[in-house]
Amino acid sequence: MEFNSPERPLTSNTVAGYRGRFAPSPSGLLHFGSLIAALASFLDAKAHQGKWLVRIEDIDPPRELTGASTNILKTLDAYGLHWDEEVRYQSQQSERYQALLSALKKQQLSYYCQCTRAQIKQVGGIYQGHCKPLSLPAQDSAIRLINHFAIHTFDDIFQGSVTCDINLAQEDFIIHRKDGLFAYQLAVVADDIEQGITHVIRGCDLLEPTARQLTLFKTLQHNAPQFGHVPLAVTKQGYKLSKQNKAPAIDINKPQASLIAALKFLGQKPENQLVHASVNEIIYWAITHWQRNYVPKMAQIVI
Repeated sequence: MEFNSPERPLTSNTVAGYRGRFAPSPSGLLHFGSLIAALASFLDAKAHQGKWLVRIEDIDPPRELTGASTNILKTLDAYGLHWDEEVRYQSQQSERYQALLSALKKQQLSYYCQCTRAQIKQVGGIYQGHCKPLSLPAQDSAIRLINHFAIHTFDDIFQGSVTCDINLAQEDFIIHRKDGLFAYQLAVVADDIEQGITHVIRGCDLLEPTARQLTLFKTLQHNAPQFGHVPLAVTKQGYKLSKQNKAPAIDINKPQASLIAALKFLGQKPENQLVHASVNEIIYWAITHWQRNYVPKMAQIVI
């Protein structure tokens, strides 16, 4: 199976070297869990003399918080996490995403689906390809990728060998939603390819989506980035810190304490005198002392 579109819809950035990224959604403000992911991705890029990009994943307007995108960028800046290139907004990439959908359709690598979540749940929660042979119309339909590869294992920078649910990995997953919005899997892979991303450092909550993204990279015949998933910060009740769980925003006016706490969370052993240091001094120390092998694998409880 080859992806032979006469006009390839995606071209890779050919700049050599490490290119990492942080890609928050503006559904809320940055919290401590967000800071952990942002800091880990920034430090790994800078410790490898790489570029660090910021991408705002604003393709789901109903979930977005007004002003969150601006606040996220201000927060990153206040924490000394300065990006290297122009911020990319996924809401401005619709033409590229649509071109990719069209190319996949021409290659007969996708199909329309009208199954509901309730229907899929009734058959065990794993989509069984019900709509694949039906040649349904585009109206009121999602678009699913024909999954030829079902990648369910990969090597992770921090987690080592990762095995995901093979049944989930075999699904023909959604790349365009029934409500007309581009699916996360499509947009993130399209942007990682176009921006030439070589390393993706993020939280362990995205381990299973990684398998689907690897499948899409392979379908499109593009090299995938190296993935590294850092542990999640969780509450005493076992819930991850998240915008959905109303995790409090980190302090934009006094970033030092949160930076040091995040470094400790990532196993980096910051020196005691850093409590009196400036943000720039803390970041400089963190870059020069970054050690991948210090990062723990398991989620950790935070107050």
